[in-house]
Amino acid sequence: MTHELDPLLRPNSVAVVGASARADSMGEWSLTNLKRGGFAGNIYPVNPGYDELQSLRCYKNLSDLPEVPELVLFAVSDPRIEQALDEAIALAVPAAVLMSSLHIDDDHEPLLKDRVRQKIHAAGMLVCGANGMGFYNIRDSVWACGFDSRMHAAPGNASLISHSGSGMCGIIDCEERLRLNFAVSTGNELSVSMDQYLDFVLELPETKVVGLFVETARNPQGFRAALEKAVQKRIPIVALKVGRTRKSAELTVSHSGALAGDDATYDALFERYGVHRVQDMDDFATALILFAELNPLGPGGLVTLHDSGGERQLMVDLADAAGVPLTELGADTVAAIEEVLDPELPAVNPLDAWSRGGETAASQMTNCLTLMMQDDGAALGAIAIDRAPDGFIYPSHIDRMRHASELSGKSVALVASRQGTGCDPLVVATTHNGFPVVDGVSTFLSGVRGLMNYRDFLRRPVMKTTVADDDAIASWSKRLQDSPLLDEAQSLSLLRDFGIAAVRSQVTDIESELTALAQDLGYPLVLKTAKSGVAHKTEQKGVVLDIQNEQQLIDSYEEIIYRLGPRVILAKMAPAGVEMFLGARTDPQFGPVVMFGFGGVLAEVIADVVFALPPFDAAYVRRRLNELKLHALLDGVRGSQACNTDAFCIMAEKFSVMVDALRDDLSEIDVNPVIVGNKECLAVDALIVGRNKGENSEH
Repeated sequence: MTHELDPLLRPNSVAVVGASARADSMGEWSLTNLKRGGFAGNIYPVNPGYDELQSLRCYKNLSDLPEVPELVLFAVSDPRIEQALDEAIALAVPAAVLMSSLHIDDDHEPLLKDRVRQKIHAAGMLVCGANGMGFYNIRDSVWACGFDSRMHAAPGNASLISHSGSGMCGIIDCEERLRLNFAVSTGNELSVSMDQYLDFVLELPETKVVGLFVETARNPQGFRAALEKAVQKRIPIVALKVGRTRKSAELTVSHSGALAGDDATYDALFERYGVHRVQDMDDFATALILFAELNPLGPGGLVTLHDSGGERQLMVDLADAAGVPLTELGADTVAAIEEVLDPELPAVNPLDAWSRGGETAASQMTNCLTLMMQDDGAALGAIAIDRAPDGFIYPSHIDRMRHASELSGKSVALVASRQGTGCDPLVVATTHNGFPVVDGVSTFLSGVRGLMNYRDFLRRPVMKTTVADDDAIASWSKRLQDSPLLDEAQSLSLLRDFGIAAVRSQVTDIESELTALAQDLGYPLVLKTAKSGVAHKTEQKGVVLDIQNEQQLIDSYEEIIYRLGPRVILAKMAPAGVEMFLGARTDPQFGPVVMFGFGGVLAEVIADVVFALPPFDAAYVRRRLNELKLHALLDGVRGSQACNTDAFCIMAEKFSVMVDALRDDLSEIDVNPVIVGNKECLAVDALIVGRNKGENSEH
């Protein structure tokens, strides 16, 4: 098994420039970690101030070594790093670890970091960092880190790739339940980026789950390719993405642009590739433990066993908030539980199986858990209970989990209602034996939701999308390049050319033409201003709805031209229905992002929207509509007829295909509203903004 990162992550020899005997220095820890990790190759300390360090001969400089090392760890200060790097490059050292920040006082242009970047790129050197904490290739015994850490046993079954050094150490140093085969703090990624590390760990045979602490994707194309590789290998990814509240730097003119900030792109990206996104470090660690130690889930929901009625009720509330389905036990299961349960306790899931206590309590709880997990609707079981005194766990719970798992063939976990310790040897051993012991019900439920979402993701059918018309692509690509901002009539015309149903409309600035146009379209009508530069007509009071006759039309026209000029759009009034919208925005990293949800003039206020990477098919749209808070409106409420949701799903598919086909020419699209009636689905208004010449994006 070979990989392009082998010289960096699996070297045959390592030199530590700046190796030191000074306690707790980077130079001391870099050398110590290589030995603690069991590195089997040659280790060369380099420091002119020593003859020997940790029973190893110490060399004055790299050129004195008996061989050119594959990897150099730089444990020197920033003012000395450039000269040391130059020496390594002159010797054609293939790989290095830079842990320093690359900042010096009174620097000059180009700055140190830029000079270092240019040099390593010119040399083709593989570099971890800078401004990171190195890496731990635990399964291959290469601990290339200049900081203290706990011991790590090989080979492990989880990998951790973190832009944050503390994000790495905060997990690997404080969580013995998580068994790692590889962890890296990627830092500034001057040479090697997150996607390359991800590609590496996906090739490791032990990798069962990968955790990503993400600040940004510095190689968007590579990042998408690595996520796709994870899907193909059926290895789940758990991601903690920071920067959620950062606003896009782009100025937007459409509702879509306002709704889709930078973070929405990552939501769409993670959803597309089945990545489980978590909110904090507790969720991160727990999800990694559950994915690493539990078997893949079968169909069904969660069953939980308690020894408290109050905590059982709390589980109901928290599971609902987390979106985790609790199994409704079948009649046979209920009857079997009633045979062994104290009669005053209800035989329902979640189940409180402790009432009278006594000699039979232990067997009663074991039997109840086993029966629940044997139910056809159970995918996963959990004992949700308080820890024993001093934060430990009762051995009886372990026996209970093992018995229930053996008889049901399903996974089970132990979750503390509040908190405990992850360092108790029994907790650690139990977790590593496939029965995770975790802390905090909400954190546990977040992980369970990830397990269930990934199970469902793997069962999705392969998407089959329509193909855009080549003539339409060529024609509108040229028009968008010539005139980046399309008016409503042009925008609706573009939609029609890609098979998207839109209301009939006509543009005029001659009052005498209105009557003939109205007769051709047929009443009732909508009159809108077509004044150049008016993006949101409603806000300018430039829309008159439900015009029933000629006199209303003339009166409305005169009122609009008085304020907004003579150029107007006359359109057929769409039938009644639910107002939805379709939109798209070009992300500077990943290209176009499509959004759809409930629309109208309050689209930004409602903000009931999902984000997706194009293209996608109608079945995908149908599934994601269920994520919208107001999705029940499409089924008909208070006596209204159900909408033709299938028509909207088909329209959204065609829209996504169009956006993908014109990705190099589009900046923003806003189709709002889309009227979804009980029979048809029509785009009523549209605003399309093309890419400005010279505008760039990576996709």
